Amino acid sequence: MTFNIQEIVSVFVVLFAIIDVTGSVPIFLNLRSQNRTIHPEKAALYSTLILIGFLFVGEWLLKLFQVDVSSFAVAGAIVLLILSIEMIFGVEIFKNDNPSSDNSSTLFPVVFPLIAGPGSFTTLLSMRAEYHTLNIIIAVLLNMLIVYLVLKYLDQVKRLLGESGAYILRKFFGVILMAISVKLITSNMSALIATINASA
Repeated sequence: MTFNIQEIVSVFVVLFAIIDVTGSVPIFLNLRSQNRTIHPEKAALYSTLILIGFLFVGEWLLKLFQVDVSSFAVAGAIVLLILSIEMIFGVEIFKNDNPSSDNSSTLFPVVFPLIAGPGSFTTLLSMRAEYHTLNIIIAVLLNMLIVYLVLKYLDQVKRLLGESGAYILRKFFGVILMAISVKLITSNMSALIATINASA
């Protein structure tokens, strides 16, 4: 039988740590403070479709464009780095170029790269060789349920933290996000340099 509780729990825990939606709460609050709207249902749905789609065609898609996983991870990490600079220094780098009137940040940067980003993509590719696809999909769905709940009740979280608490957390997690992005860049740059040296 392909359904395996242990596999589901294992994949769920790994994805939960990589996506880290609870740790991204200050980022979501920061976007809201800039009068950008986040649609919880759309964010969870889009993230689910992207992650499950990437599970099946991700490796093929990267090969099609002759992009390896390490290069993709570095590119996504640079986006995360810029987001962290916004949070820490209070500057606006990502100008709103969305023609819609709702000033939505649902697709970018919430869905990508915060939820369905390079970390989750590379994790899915590595887990597909180790776990059954059905169990990975179930773990993804469970994580997306948590994503929906966190985004749905952001106002309650904000009231719980207060304005000063949200400000402090925004700066703190901005530094954390910067550290994660730097780690992604350095670790994957090492893999890229090793690949270049091997092919030389």
